[in-house]
Amino acid sequence: MSRIGKRPLPVPAGVEVEIHHDSLIVRGPKGGLRVPLPPGIECQYNQGALHFSRRSDDKKVKAAHGLARALAASAIQGVTTGFTRSLQIEGIGYRAELRGANRVLLTIGYSHPVLFIPPEGITLSVPAPNTIQVSGIDKQLVGEVAARIRALRPPEPYKGKGIRYEGEYIRRKAGKAAGR
Repeated sequence: MSRIGKRPLPVPAGVEVEIHHDSLIVRGPKGGLRVPLPPGIECQYNQGALHFSRRSDDKKVKAAHGLARALAASAIQGVTTGFTRSLQIEGIGYRAELRGANRVLLTIGYSHPVLFIPPEGITLSVPAPNTIQVSGIDKQLVGEVAARIRALRPPEPYKGKGIRYEGEYIRRKAGKAAGR
């Protein structure tokens, strides 16, 4: 039995959960999400918690048992508190500025500035010219948008210039040896 999958998932007050045969619909103060349930996984709601079980001991069903609970836990956390991912911009002249309601203009060393428009459900903010915050209720979408912004100018190993996640360590290279 999966150690993660067999733990009950408490549902906080203010969160509604609808159970269908192939998905869960979670609604809370920040919005709603649909979580697909893998085939062979069942979900029941009793005593203020969700309980996940599997119908068979097939390897694929066993592997999806903990996954189903983890996805539901992420959805519940997303509709109550949301998720945020911070990005740091390093480099001389590299900066970000908010344009319009939810667009970010990035000056990151190209011959032209890059305008990034996020998908629906994602909020971008620029608290400082070298910091971008990606926020939303869907953990996967927040991570994907942060990765797409980072991919515009990934950090390079010689000077460390580029866009990196907050707290990410960039392994540096020595570069050319000066006059031997």
